[in-house]
Amino acid sequence: MPDAVSHLNLAEIELAAKARLTTLAYEYYVGGANDEVTVRENRSAYEKLSLRYHVLVDVSKRSTRTTVLGAPVDFPVLIAPTAFQRLACDDGEIATACAAKAAGTVMILSTASTCTIEDVAAVGGRQWFQLYVYADRGLTKSLVERAEACGMGAVVLTVDAPVLGRRERDLRNHFHLPTGVRLANVPSSGSVPTPTGYGGSGLGTNFASGIDAALSWRDVDWLCSITRLPVLIKGIVRGDDAAKAVDHGASGIIVSNHGGRQLDTAIASVRALPEVVDEVAGRVEVLLDGGIRRGTDVIKAIALGARAVLVGRPVVWGLAADGEAGAKRVLDLLRAEVDLAMALCGCPTIGDISRDLVVA
Repeated sequence: MPDAVSHLNLAEIELAAKARLTTLAYEYYVGGANDEVTVRENRSAYEKLSLRYHVLVDVSKRSTRTTVLGAPVDFPVLIAPTAFQRLACDDGEIATACAAKAAGTVMILSTASTCTIEDVAAVGGRQWFQLYVYADRGLTKSLVERAEACGMGAVVLTVDAPVLGRRERDLRNHFHLPTGVRLANVPSSGSVPTPTGYGGSGLGTNFASGIDAALSWRDVDWLCSITRLPVLIKGIVRGDDAAKAVDHGASGIIVSNHGGRQLDTAIASVRALPEVVDEVAGRVEVLLDGGIRRGTDVIKAIALGARAVLVGRPVVWGLAADGEAGAKRVLDLLRAEVDLAMALCGCPTIGDISRDLVVA
C-alpha cells in the first residue's frame, strides 16, 4: 500500500487510514451523534458557499503566514484536540506534535490524550492544552498547572460536552481501549468500557463520569483566575454566548459543534461563524473547527471572520496512514491548497482575504 506522501488529497488519506485501522478505531474517529446529520452538514455547508474571486492582482509573491493569539504560524490551520491518538499509531500524540512543529503550526493536546502532557510538550513547538472541567476541581487545576509548567501557550476549555452525545457506532462496536492504550493524564483503570444508555462516546466510564455537568460561567471565571495562560472557549455557536465568554475573560472563541459528536442537527460551524464574529466585534480572535477538508474551506472560513481553523479527523487519518509523516502530509496538502486558493482568489496575503469573497 502506498504511503501518505503519494496521496493527492485528504479524502485519499482517509481511505488509506480506513484500510489500516480496526473497525472499532475507525468508527470511533469518523462517527458522530445519532444520525450524524451535523457531521454531514459540517462538510456540506462549505459546498454551499461560493468564492467570488478577484482578477488582475499581482499574486507572484504570496505568504500564508499569520498570527494566532499573537504567535506566528506558517499557515492558518491548527490541529484540533482529538482523543486517543494511539489508536491510530503507536506514537500517538507525540507524532502529531512532531508534525505540527515541522509544519510551523499549533497542536492542541486533548485531555483524553494517550500520551502524557509532559511527553508531548517535550517535542517542542507551539502547543495548547484542551481542558474538560471535572467535578474534582483539584484534578482540573492540576491539569492546568501541568500544562502551564510545560510551556503550553493556552488553555482551550471545551464547553459543549456537559454530558456526552449518543454515538451509536461506539455502542454497536462495544468501544474499548485495547491493551496498552490508556488515558495518560487522568485517573483510569486502563481498559475503558463503553457507558450504557445514551453515553457510548468512547471516552469511557472513568473519564466521562468525572466531567462536571454543572459547568457554568462561574467556572470560566474560576479557570481564568487560576492560570496566567490565555483561555479560549471551544464549543460556541451563538453570538450571545460568545459575548458572554468575552465578558467572563475568554481570550478567544472557537466556533465548534464538537465535530458533530454531541448534539445532532446542531448548526454547522461555518454557518454559525458570521454571527459570532459580528457579536465579538474584534474584541478577541475567533477560530473555527469542523468540516475543513480543502484549502478553499480555509479561505471561506477566514473570509467570514475566522483568524484560523482547526482540523481534527484528517490529522488522525494521516497518523493511521503513515504515522508522523502522514500527519505532516495532511498539513502540507492543506497549506499548498490554501496557497493555491489565495493565488486564484487574488489574495497575496492572509490579510487580503475579505468577507466579500464569499457568497451563499
